[in-house]
Amino acid sequence: MLKPITWAMPALFTALFAASPALTDDKVLNLYSARHYQADEALYGNFTKQTGIQINRIEGKAHELIERIRTEGANSPADIFITADAASLVIADAGGMFAPVKSKLLEARIPAHLRSDTWFSFSTRARMIIYNKRKLKAEDVPTYESLADPKLKGMLCSIPGGHIYNLALVATQIAHNGDAKAEEWAKGLVANLARSPRGGDTDQIRSVAIGECAVAVSNSYYLARMMGSDKVEERNLTKRLGVVWPNQGSYGTHINVSGGGVVKTSKNREAAIKFLEYLVSDDAQRYFANGNNEWPAVPSVKVDNEELAELGSFQADQLPLSNMAKHLGNAQKMLDRVGYR
Repeated sequence: MLKPITWAMPALFTALFAASPALTDDKVLNLYSARHYQADEALYGNFTKQTGIQINRIEGKAHELIERIRTEGANSPADIFITADAASLVIADAGGMFAPVKSKLLEARIPAHLRSDTWFSFSTRARMIIYNKRKLKAEDVPTYESLADPKLKGMLCSIPGGHIYNLALVATQIAHNGDAKAEEWAKGLVANLARSPRGGDTDQIRSVAIGECAVAVSNSYYLARMMGSDKVEERNLTKRLGVVWPNQGSYGTHINVSGGGVVKTSKNREAAIKFLEYLVSDDAQRYFANGNNEWPAVPSVKVDNEELAELGSFQADQLPLSNMAKHLGNAQKMLDRVGYR
């Protein structure tokens, strides 16, 4: 699932980091981040104010950063890798990128199903069903499984089948329903597509709102962002939409996470763990909610976010992310077999 990439000058990158005394100082933390949210600037700035440790951030797509760390090897300057989806965390971990972390604080604050021995979730978002209120009713699409019902033929919009969000959702379907039922479900989704899969979640929301299709699946924070947009057009589009929290009568709504871990070659492990522990503090958890419309991974943290409040509460799937991870490879093969591209 990792796309092979070639770095023209990996040795030069490493040499530049190694040549700079500031980057090896215990007051600087090298963060490789696949999160690209402006609100995170305040999050990192607050950490520096509290600890005096500067954050040196290198951004990129998750698969690019994973490959970069692998290529840099023992000389990698990376201390922390964080990303915006569970599947990338699992892929990085399977490649041996993370070091085990023992922290009573992290273990106490983050529920067991949202962490492993090497990485920790910091925020969550839900994979909700969004429908056009002129075309469907909530009772037409109560579950993920219902999206494969033949009555929805020609009504479904979707991101590409191999998108990391889709892989995670399909992997949970395999975990809950088994290979045979999950593959039959995937075939049903393909049969119901209104158009070829393309774009991201925001594109699906727009397509449903303008009637190009009747239903789609999206991460919750994309809809919340449009609901609170300073653009009247975007806010008006969301008024045409209904929202379903899927599978409330069974295993609950699938969630995805942002999270991270300490890179095993980190030269600054103590500061790296301190940063992970900061991310589960009440202040940092509220940054995730108020800055990017994500829910805190720490259950006790309360947030005041108008859009999240309007979306309402729901029962989340408690499937351990490590269980979902076991099915990622099979999920990709299954999507390829059924022509979900």
